Amino acid sequence: MKSLLALILTSLSALAVDQPNVIYINVDDLGWADVAYQGSSYYETPNIDALAQQGIVFSNGYASAANCAPSRACALSGEASPRHGVYTVNSSERGHSHTRKIVPTKNTLHLSGESITLGHAMKKAGYLTATMGKWHVTKDPLKNGFDINVGGTEAGGPYEGGYHSPYKYPNLEVKEEGTYLTDHLTSKAIEFITENKTKAFFLYLPYFTVHSPIQGPKEKVDYFTNKESTSAQNNPEYAAMISSLDDNIGRLMETLDQLDLTTNTVIIFTSDNGGFYKVSKQAPLRAGKGSYYEGGIRVPFIIRWPAKVQPSTNDTPVTNLDFFPTLLDMTNTKLEGKVLDGHSLLPLLTGGSLPARSLYWHFPIYLQAGNADTQDPLFRTRPGSAIRRGDWKLIQYFEENDIELYNLKADLSERTNLAEGKPEVVKELLNDLVEWRTNLNAPIPQKLNQDFGKAPKGRTKKKIAR
Repeated sequence: MKSLLALILTSLSALAVDQPNVIYINVDDLGWADVAYQGSSYYETPNIDALAQQGIVFSNGYASAANCAPSRACALSGEASPRHGVYTVNSSERGHSHTRKIVPTKNTLHLSGESITLGHAMKKAGYLTATMGKWHVTKDPLKNGFDINVGGTEAGGPYEGGYHSPYKYPNLEVKEEGTYLTDHLTSKAIEFITENKTKAFFLYLPYFTVHSPIQGPKEKVDYFTNKESTSAQNNPEYAAMISSLDDNIGRLMETLDQLDLTTNTVIIFTSDNGGFYKVSKQAPLRAGKGSYYEGGIRVPFIIRWPAKVQPSTNDTPVTNLDFFPTLLDMTNTKLEGKVLDGHSLLPLLTGGSLPARSLYWHFPIYLQAGNADTQDPLFRTRPGSAIRRGDWKLIQYFEENDIELYNLKADLSERTNLAEGKPEVVKELLNDLVEWRTNLNAPIPQKLNQDFGKAPKGRTKKKIAR
């Protein structure tokens, strides 16, 4: 009798491992250097650090785009930017017209109604699905495979009311004044997990934090105001936001422990793009959000699954496009006819490896507000594409066909352009990039902008900075 009972329990345990709960935490604008486990001495993230120690840290983890809407569209659809056409937020004609040499590709605001999302995939796998926080890729996630929605709309930030209640934002009703938004979303997440602890659930938790407006809890702001900072990281409001985020990651992990769900719950922790340069520098990485240098696309990237994953650090280049096929693999789910541009990371999670591959980015648009670390002071990026293969990274800009080539192993800060001295590497990577663009029918803007170089009304004509 005991052996039969043991066999039944073993079978049930195996079934449970095959159907893990999933929590996908997608923080808004959290930079690669904005967590203590990456070396920050100013920001305090003990719970995120613990998550990193308990899971796999992907040291070369990337967002599939350098700002929020395209990155999220890629992750939630599993498709690279040229397939859905979401390249930026709102118009692609960012910055002043007289500074844009070519006419950028028209931007698509949202995923199409026919797009199969992670929500649809996880529902097919038998999961109860919920999204809580910043949605941003369609008007209503309840029409995109999610059963429950808290706060998710087409908007990109908590602009009305900010982070302190009462919020002026749909599905974020809080009666008490002063409730911090990150706390509220976590409370709703804990409520969801507790109520559905006996079901298979998929929780997409895209916190609004640390996106602007930069507003932290007052007691934490006071603490970081009095803490020694650095030249790169010195904003107490921002540090307070990160600390609050970390507290709430701790609340989530404690809930899983209390409900005995930790072992077979997959936690994905990442950010939608690089850090906000004006608030937090990403050194040694170059630039930040909106740029296709490493500071704009390399992000914190952790996967914890105690049932199957041994803690480690993995230096394989991976991207948030990989989450969709990974979750399909984890849940043994098939989607016939669904195009996926990432690879399942399950082999890496279970001690194996992936075949060598290239990672690609395509951004046929302009994004204004450049800085000292970007290509020029006017734009965080100008139209172009990028590829990473092995240690090599190539960026091609479309205006003048400028090429930049960096060896990331030797030059993580991307300060030495090796394009002229490595023509054979440029040719090989460029051929690879062109082939990828051709296969995806990626648009290449070529039409000249008739306003380029002309003096704006009311101004004297000056040479346009490149």
